Amino acid sequence: MGNEEKFKVGIERLKRICGSENELDFCSTSKDVEPFENFIGQERAIKAMDFGLKMEATGYNIFVAGAQGTGKSTYTESTVKQAAKGKPVPMDWCYIYNFNDRDNPMSVSLPAGKGKVFKKDMEALVSELKILIPRAFEGSDYRQQRDRIIQSVRKKLVDMLHEVEKEANDEGFMLQQLPGRVLFLPVKNGQPIQQEEYEKYSIDERKKIEEKMHQLQKKMNETMRYGQNLEKQGNGQIVELEKKIAYAAAEVPVNRLKEKYGDFPKILEYLEGVLKDVVENHRIFKTPGHSGGVEYTFQQQGHQEAQEEGGIVDENGFYFEDEESRFTRYSVNLFVNNERLSGAPVIIESSPNYYNLFGKIEYKSHMMSMTTDFTMVKSGALQRANGGYLILQAKDLLMDPFVWDALKKALKYREAIVENMGEQYRLIPTTTLRPQPIPLDVKILLIGTPIFYAIFSSDEDFEKLFKIKVDFDIEMPRHNENVCQYVSFVSTLCREGNLKHFDKLALARIVEYGSRLAADQNKLSTRFNDIKDIVYEASAFAAMDDSEFVDSKHVKKAIDERKYRLNKLEEKIHEEIIKGRIRIETTGREVGQINGLSVIGLSGYSFGIPMRITARTYMGRGGVIHIERETGMSGSIHTKGVYTLVGYLGGTFAKKKPFGLTAQITFEQNYQGVEGDSASSAELYAILSSLSGVPIKQNIAVTGSVDQRGKIQPIGGAVEKIEGFFDICNSKGLTGDQGVMIPDENIEDLMLKDELLDAVAEGKFNIYAVKTIEEGIFLLTDTEAGKEDDDGAYPEGTIFEKVAKRLIESYENRKEIENDKKDNGGTEGKEEEKNI
Repeated sequence: MGNEEKFKVGIERLKRICGSENELDFCSTSKDVEPFENFIGQERAIKAMDFGLKMEATGYNIFVAGAQGTGKSTYTESTVKQAAKGKPVPMDWCYIYNFNDRDNPMSVSLPAGKGKVFKKDMEALVSELKILIPRAFEGSDYRQQRDRIIQSVRKKLVDMLHEVEKEANDEGFMLQQLPGRVLFLPVKNGQPIQQEEYEKYSIDERKKIEEKMHQLQKKMNETMRYGQNLEKQGNGQIVELEKKIAYAAAEVPVNRLKEKYGDFPKILEYLEGVLKDVVENHRIFKTPGHSGGVEYTFQQQGHQEAQEEGGIVDENGFYFEDEESRFTRYSVNLFVNNERLSGAPVIIESSPNYYNLFGKIEYKSHMMSMTTDFTMVKSGALQRANGGYLILQAKDLLMDPFVWDALKKALKYREAIVENMGEQYRLIPTTTLRPQPIPLDVKILLIGTPIFYAIFSSDEDFEKLFKIKVDFDIEMPRHNENVCQYVSFVSTLCREGNLKHFDKLALARIVEYGSRLAADQNKLSTRFNDIKDIVYEASAFAAMDDSEFVDSKHVKKAIDERKYRLNKLEEKIHEEIIKGRIRIETTGREVGQINGLSVIGLSGYSFGIPMRITARTYMGRGGVIHIERETGMSGSIHTKGVYTLVGYLGGTFAKKKPFGLTAQITFEQNYQGVEGDSASSAELYAILSSLSGVPIKQNIAVTGSVDQRGKIQPIGGAVEKIEGFFDICNSKGLTGDQGVMIPDENIEDLMLKDELLDAVAEGKFNIYAVKTIEEGIFLLTDTEAGKEDDDGAYPEGTIFEKVAKRLIESYENRKEIENDKKDNGGTEGKEEEKNI
């Protein structure tokens, strides 16, 4: 035991107790502390965010990177909303009908709130025109002028018909009208000649009659064609008259709007188009069924066909589903309405698929085809965030294959375009629109873990578009100011969630839990989601006990219960070890066998378990053979650790003679593979034990990586590894000499659980710290490693002397065997040397 004492770590260094350094002298409960309004422990991120939000230049979008639970999303949302309050409210955007190209709707901008007013003004204009235009056509002046045109046309038609009829009478024919045609019948004594009498005529007489009839028919056809032209001219005159009347009726209300929107040239141009279109299509404002023209034969026929299909076709051949839809062209699509904003918009899009982000063009189904118009152009998060901020989760952005490229395009050209994806793949033809793009001025904030930052960084455009990285740390220094902020955070949660407040010992537990999460006595974790969960659950347990305050036992219960909900696998493995199905020795000594330690992480929970590492050495030139590597079960970092220990062995024992042995190592009963180099020192101890024949204590588990000079380097998961071996020893029965050997540099990482600390205090369990392989092998074997003298020899009885002696014997035996084979004339195949 004497050898072990100098490597023992004192209990006061195994956990930094909160309150022992006056850390909580400023309060007695969380109720005494004011809520903390700022963000805790992220000075670097706060400065980067502040700079990024103030930069107005192109490309200064922001990527907020940090581990889960650090509060990066909450901070981003609150900070951006605060910054947005000081910025002006952006313009409203509307889409209006393009009278020059109906498939290319025009975009217009208006001050916030004016878009809705403009929309209502156009609705009022249409309603007014529906009254004014029919009323204008009810006036006597219009009817007199229309009747004059009609009477003039009809008189000319009648005169022409009379002229033809007179000529027919003079030639001995009478005119008979039938449906759709006019016949000329020969007469005799004022009566039509009957067929029997007509057949008695000679051929010449009948021929003359038919020639005259043909001439009369030809003249009648010419007269009918001329009459149709007269009708068209009359219709044209009536149309021009109606346009003049419609213009007079529509000019005043349209001019009234032009005066109101005189500061918006695009709207003035649009209103000119409205006036012109109203005049051209004035009939849609008239009373249904009122034609007013001479005949309107063709128009009536077209409308009749459309009515049979359940719709309307206007004078331009455009189809409308009902009467009201004919006025759609005069509607205003209020695309983005910012009337309710008091600053710049902040849009948080939780589902950034293509259409949610960039908008879409909706369709209606009609007669096996899809139709649309400019009123069915819908905005997306990008357009609603224009002039402000758009917050997206990086992970969600990668779920839709079209989104990232479209977002880059929008940021690069600073335009928000609405276009549907995959139009070319539709089986049913659709009407397509090309809405005018909207100028884009938006700052994008992507939130994600460092892994997603690395993924996006592989895109050459990413750094040009996202020049600001707001990097959230997972830990912060544990000093009095940050401890005070931690308590303030708890106070805030208690007030906002109507929770029970925490007493001083409970607050100390929370601070200690923060250091445990950070895996550092001098740090506090910034994974505030984890802290928040413990605060809420501890408060719940206090409520169950009807306690006034949350005390230390409630926090401990919350932590223990949280572990219990997640550690089923850990318990299963422990059960297998206790039953002996997984062999782990915690007493005695074994040659070439050692208890290493590993960490398993699953579903947000990590735990440590011991793993039996064995080494066998024998004659050969294979060097160090690692079974996991040979079978493809080890990762690259673990392989690097094995290479490193080979460097130590070669540099220590093969300076003058080759390493003439094969050493084979493995993790026994391991079927999942290994990664990491934290077991490299344990593997080296097992090899040294096998070479020297000196047994290793099985009551001490080992963790730590090694460099090529034999220095022990720190590793991760020290707390989990120590507690994992302790739990096994505790279940099997503590003997007082059991413990864990860790790198000296890992001591500051220790925040061990109370049960283990109690065992250390009672002398039932121990923590040892070493700095070199030499110290470690001495602790594990009670035998000095040995220091090389000037002649390259080691003191007798030391570990290294035994190893060197074994290697020399192996080398000489092999050399003797090779010489015997040569003397006997034998040949020996060249053995491939493996140097892993």
